[in-house]
Amino acid sequence: MTPALSDEALARLLAEDAPYGDLTTDQIGIGDHPAALTFSARTAMTVCGTEEAARMFELAGARVRIAAPSGTATDGLLLAAEGSAATLHRVWKTAQVLVELYSGIASGAAAIIGTLRAAGMTTPLACTRKHFPGTKAMAVKAVRCGGAGMHRLGLSETLLLFHEHRLFLDEAAAETVARLRSALPERQLVVEVSDADEALVWAEAGVPVLQLERFTPDQVATLKADLAAHGLAPVLAIAGGVHVGNAVAYARAGAGLLVSSAPYYAQPRDVKVVFERAG
Repeated sequence: MTPALSDEALARLLAEDAPYGDLTTDQIGIGDHPAALTFSARTAMTVCGTEEAARMFELAGARVRIAAPSGTATDGLLLAAEGSAATLHRVWKTAQVLVELYSGIASGAAAIIGTLRAAGMTTPLACTRKHFPGTKAMAVKAVRCGGAGMHRLGLSETLLLFHEHRLFLDEAAAETVARLRSALPERQLVVEVSDADEALVWAEAGVPVLQLERFTPDQVATLKADLAAHGLAPVLAIAGGVHVGNAVAYARAGAGLLVSSAPYYAQPRDVKVVFERAG
């Protein structure tokens, strides 16, 4: 898997941590010593970021071997690097933290999907765009490494009609749907609703996907039955509060898609770093 960040972006991360060199390594005079290090998972994780970490070491002049590419589930060796002590010390912490944070997101997504599959559910998981600002490239990579997809990559290519949009509309739901279908026939329209009455209105207007905001699993099941009684079967995307503890309940209630921000707040996965003298 290729790095999600350019060499320029990776170089900026390194410069942010050591803009004027590594004072400690320079002052104690160990920079020229040949050295080696390894990154290993302290516990089981779904890996993300080893390509970016390896490339940072390479940009600084080290030689690197990736043992666990992004997307791998492992509790063992992640990568090994060789170079001068100055090079390895300069890159060490930035690369470690990057792998820890994004492996946390990947592992969080994988945990939800694993729970669903263990229960015999094939319901897909999509993660929101509520990642920390400025981290989209790595957040998207982490989500995909965990086996999930992205709900929306951004505003420019998706049609998701919120209550906050509808406040400014002075037309019936069916008119809005017809207008958008005419203008953008290749785009799928999603409408977020907050109660069953809204859901029925927009389903009858022909919306193919209803995003249910903070419905309980029981409310989802009831709505699905009510829609079926009206001859309607839109995809029900569940959003707001979806996590590993309730994903199966939502899937069993009839969700066609689970939309979650929970993986972004997953605990980072701990990476063990071991240095050795070489040569």
